[in-house]
Amino acid sequence: MTTVPPPAVELSAAEARRIALRAQGFLGAPDRRGGVRGVLRHLGAVQLDTISVLARSHELIPYARLGAVGRRKVEESYWTPAAPEGDPPRPHAFEYWSHAACLLPIEEWPHFAFRRRAYRARPHWHHELSDGAYDAVIKQLRAEGPLTATELGGAKNGGEWWDWSEAKVAVERALMHGEVVCTERRSWKRVYDLAERAIPDHLLHDDLDDTECLRRLVRLAGRSLGVGTRSDIGDYHRIKGEQVDAVIADSGLVPVTVEGWAKPAWADPDALTSVPRGRHRTTLLSPFDSLIWERARTERIFGFTHRLEAYVPKPKRIYGYFAMPLLSGGKLLGRVDPAREGSTLVARQVSLDTPAAVEPMARALREAAEWVGCDSVRIERVDRPDLAAALTRAVI
Repeated sequence: MTTVPPPAVELSAAEARRIALRAQGFLGAPDRRGGVRGVLRHLGAVQLDTISVLARSHELIPYARLGAVGRRKVEESYWTPAAPEGDPPRPHAFEYWSHAACLLPIEEWPHFAFRRRAYRARPHWHHELSDGAYDAVIKQLRAEGPLTATELGGAKNGGEWWDWSEAKVAVERALMHGEVVCTERRSWKRVYDLAERAIPDHLLHDDLDDTECLRRLVRLAGRSLGVGTRSDIGDYHRIKGEQVDAVIADSGLVPVTVEGWAKPAWADPDALTSVPRGRHRTTLLSPFDSLIWERARTERIFGFTHRLEAYVPKPKRIYGYFAMPLLSGGKLLGRVDPAREGSTLVARQVSLDTPAAVEPMARALREAAEWVGCDSVRIERVDRPDLAAALTRAVI
């Protein structure tokens, strides 16, 4: 552990919660001018996942902050617009391993040089490629332009290691090494291109040493969190604790103490210059939302225990397959496991902490239904039977 200097500020638990909400885009007027790209730049990372219930998680993230942004517009905002004046198109984001598989602002490419170097030095994940397979993929991309793994020769082959074909293994290795980048998704398939074509020239470098990469990412994580412990900050981009220790003193983050937090914390100095004020969002959160993706932090800030149960055997689930927490008034008031049946949004299981959560849950369900093209909401089960009738009336 690093030696922590005396705290510059003492924060109450409520102050820390509001700082975190503002930093994550849930307190104050939404940045509609910045739009989806502004959300991505503000958060620094948007997690990707294959699960799609209401929508995929990377769509739910801007929806939760901006409201009913068109789903096609979300995709277009992340990826490449039409090329102006004949200039080559450039992506606004790239996919890489951060907190998990994430969309990252294109400006962050240089900061992940430390991870690319680590992947290049790592053994080949218990599988081998035949001679020339890697070079063949690079050659094909250079000759033919952006391609999916299927277009590169097939993504699957019935073998081991995720059942990937040799072409898929080769192109994923090239992505991890930084020679290839994912430039968009087509029907959830990655589209690969050479980094030298997709990344702007002034960003296409690994000039930053590991220490500088880590220092910048720790600073950015602190800004995106507003305030956090060493573990919170490291978890944001999955940086090891000892790596955080090595750079946090030079990161520009300010040591603080937070009421009720057992461990030291650091804050974005800009977050301390004004009192967080403004409108709170009422919305349903993806379980992969960066506001809540670290369970210990969620419990510490909101007093709310949350776990994604999609990978839990069905008989052992408590709240449902894809339970989405309800955020309202700056607090987590319950959760719902949603589904869609035709034009009906189905709340398979609803958990409400108090009667005061009924109206916010109803509002969040109605807004989510409209966003995904449903014209009605059906409540199937409410964990508190005494609130079931009120919720059913409220969603009509």
